Amino acid sequence: MNQNETTSREEQIRQTGSVTVSTPSDGRLIHCLTIIGQIEGHYTLSQQNKTTKYEHVIPQLVAIEESPEIAALLIVLNTVGGDVEAGLAIAELIAGMKKPTVSLVLGGGHSIGVPLAVSARHSFIVPSATMTIHPVRMNGLVLGIPQTFSYFERMQDRIVNFVANNSHLSADRMRALMMETGEMATDVGTVLDGEHAVAEGLIDELGGLSDAIDCLHAMIDEEEAGRQASGSEKRADAAQTKRKPTQETKPASAGARRTSGRRSASAQTEASSAEDSPALREERRERSGSDEERDIPRGHGDCPYAAHTAYCPFSGLGNGEQITPGGGAFPPEGKDPRWDGTPADRTEGGAQ
Repeated sequence: MNQNETTSREEQIRQTGSVTVSTPSDGRLIHCLTIIGQIEGHYTLSQQNKTTKYEHVIPQLVAIEESPEIAALLIVLNTVGGDVEAGLAIAELIAGMKKPTVSLVLGGGHSIGVPLAVSARHSFIVPSATMTIHPVRMNGLVLGIPQTFSYFERMQDRIVNFVANNSHLSADRMRALMMETGEMATDVGTVLDGEHAVAEGLIDELGGLSDAIDCLHAMIDEEEAGRQASGSEKRADAAQTKRKPTQETKPASAGARRTSGRRSASAQTEASSAEDSPALREERRERSGSDEERDIPRGHGDCPYAAHTAYCPFSGLGNGEQITPGGGAFPPEGKDPRWDGTPADRTEGGAQ
């Protein structure tokens, strides 16, 4: 590492309390974010307080998530707590990251530091560290009305639900630890050391810095293996789509099309000849007995008697017994030889 890189890293630590380091063996970059002192909210604390400013942390988390060079995030906590909304905002951002995240509690992870500790994908705590779980409290003017206590309860539920969703501690057990009265002399709540925090399911594992870094590398290896497997599947799918069409899907040659065309024409000619044979025509005529086969005209337009306006047997509606306007039975003398005296088919044709 040259002098410029050393100076830049020292400046990063001094300004933001974080640092990005690379692994010598594989060159992976791991960003270390520290959450220390009191988490500052919407009001600036005095210069005597060590604080973590959410307006510094939130942009870092976005940059880490979007950086192609940074492979993972390590969160180191030693905090007394602080602003509820600022702490939950940071915790939600960490919980929503896709990159591997590991938290390590050193010294203390109290109050709103509890959601921050469990927001990572995997959490560690050293045996000597402690975590304080207590109800929500507020500084400044407090009105003694039911709405105030309802607001406290809803804010407390936000914390409880986040911890329950990101750890192995149930919401009911979280509330029980929060309302414990025999643990602290001047306050309500519970203080858990490292071993008890793991036993309660609040923290995943006892361990130190090397354990946390080893866990991060294992997560990175797992993600890289998953990406390689996904890339192999995509390449296999792409190769499958590029394969040549099979023999069944190949277009027929010109000679094959001509041969097929000749066979189809020959088959159609044979079928047409069979359908038009005298024997088949006679069979159809006898089977159907239709007027069309007997060559009887249909409708008034085909009737040879232009004088009538009533129903006639050629219309498909008459029965040969109607009387014409000129008088006499229909049809008159010298009836058309094409009508044999049978009523015409009533299912076709009609008066025009």
